Amino acid sequence: MTEQHSISQKLEDVTALYEITRELASSLDLQECLEKAMQVLHEKKQMENGTVTIVNPLSGKLEIEIAHGIDPENMKRGTYKIGEGITGRVVSTGEPVIVPQISEEQLFLNRTGARKSEQLKKKSFLCVPIKDGRNIIGALSVDCSYPGGIDEQANTDLQYLTVLSSIIAQTVTRIQTVNRETEQLHIENRKLKRELSEKNRINDIIGNSSSMQDVFEMIHRVVDSNATVLLRGESGTGKTLVAKALHYNGKRHNKPFVSVNCSALPETLLESELFGHEKGAFTGAIEQKIGRFEMAEGGTLFLDEIGEISNSVQIKLLNVVQERTFQRLGSTKPITCDVRLVTATNRDLESAIEQKIFREDLYYRLNVFPIYMPPLRERRTDILLIAEFFLEKFSRENNKNISRISTSAIDMLIQYHWPGNVRELQNCMERAVLICDTDTISSIHLPPTLQTSRSSKKKTSLSFTEAVENFEKELIIEGLKRNNGNQTKTAKDLETSLRIINYKIHQYDINPRNYKI
Repeated sequence: MTEQHSISQKLEDVTALYEITRELASSLDLQECLEKAMQVLHEKKQMENGTVTIVNPLSGKLEIEIAHGIDPENMKRGTYKIGEGITGRVVSTGEPVIVPQISEEQLFLNRTGARKSEQLKKKSFLCVPIKDGRNIIGALSVDCSYPGGIDEQANTDLQYLTVLSSIIAQTVTRIQTVNRETEQLHIENRKLKRELSEKNRINDIIGNSSSMQDVFEMIHRVVDSNATVLLRGESGTGKTLVAKALHYNGKRHNKPFVSVNCSALPETLLESELFGHEKGAFTGAIEQKIGRFEMAEGGTLFLDEIGEISNSVQIKLLNVVQERTFQRLGSTKPITCDVRLVTATNRDLESAIEQKIFREDLYYRLNVFPIYMPPLRERRTDILLIAEFFLEKFSRENNKNISRISTSAIDMLIQYHWPGNVRELQNCMERAVLICDTDTISSIHLPPTLQTSRSSKKKTSLSFTEAVENFEKELIIEGLKRNNGNQTKTAKDLETSLRIINYKIHQYDINPRNYKI
């Protein structure tokens, strides 16, 4: 009977060990798999308060990773120095320990407070080191009951825990390695994203929004190629800046960058401007003129507003794009050119093709690599960045010491729909700098168009009362910011009484706590 009981016990031990091993291998969450393992110990082996303590490599102290049956608050108190208490001694010596009766062991600290005094008299404490090779990385401990005192079963349990501790050591090492590798991958990923963002950043083009990151990425993809680029987007979105970025960041940067606004010249002058003319080619052609294609030889020719050119110019331009040759007006001699062509338009070229006012074959020649420039209203996260860029620029140009934009002014800038895009924002900030006499751009310094956009009423400007209220609210908010939300100091700062400040705060629904640092 005793032999059968021994065999049955061994089978149960092996089954429990199998379940624990399976739990430890089932997750990359160390606490989760250890908790399940300690649960199996409790159910299958009647080992209570199963605790895994791991050495924190940063602090050098022992900290409880998991303790079955102990609440998280008590677990936090379970921190030991190496050599302190039973657990600390096991880690420092590397030798397992059996405490026959916990209540009689002075070294047992019961720091978590999880065991009551009456329980200590009935329990034995078993603790084994967790070793990773020669390194001791922690300890595994349990409470057991041995009514007949420490016997062979206690030593068997200690051996069982030693085997289990080696499996736990492998699990801890595996999960910590995976976590380190994962963290390293995250670090590398963040580093690559930061490097990509810095690489993508183009001088004079401001923007961190996802749509502008796409633009930067497209620029870098095509910057060193000879492909013709078509810039699409509304007026004022920065197409000229992108054209310059394509030239000055590419392999042609040492060669000329020549720009032509196709909508600013009549048809005859545009042909002469692009291709040049011979002396006597037409009335007034008193000497030979070199065209923009020749001027841009080896470099980049930027044709802005390409959708505005006439049909005859389109035909000649198509020939240049296809054959890389052209003739000056009044000449029959072909001239070969090596020019990177960048074009831009705010027109719907597809509709222009349907209306027969833009050649389809030219469109496909120009549309080799299109880049869409998003309007400012679609990249609102960039508005403040761009506004601050222009604030610094115009403050420097006008010898003014304006360092910031007020909260209310920022709100107005963000809320406005910016039909004129970045160009309108540039003009807005230049005007604000010129009329500002303090160190802060306030809402009153912004154009009337932004003032009215904030109001749902259809007025041409704010009423006197509304303007005063906005100004008062802005002054109080700025005062609260300077004084860390303190109303008494704000009242003193603004040279008014605390009663008036309190009244205005309630009137304008201002929460001072929002401005505490």
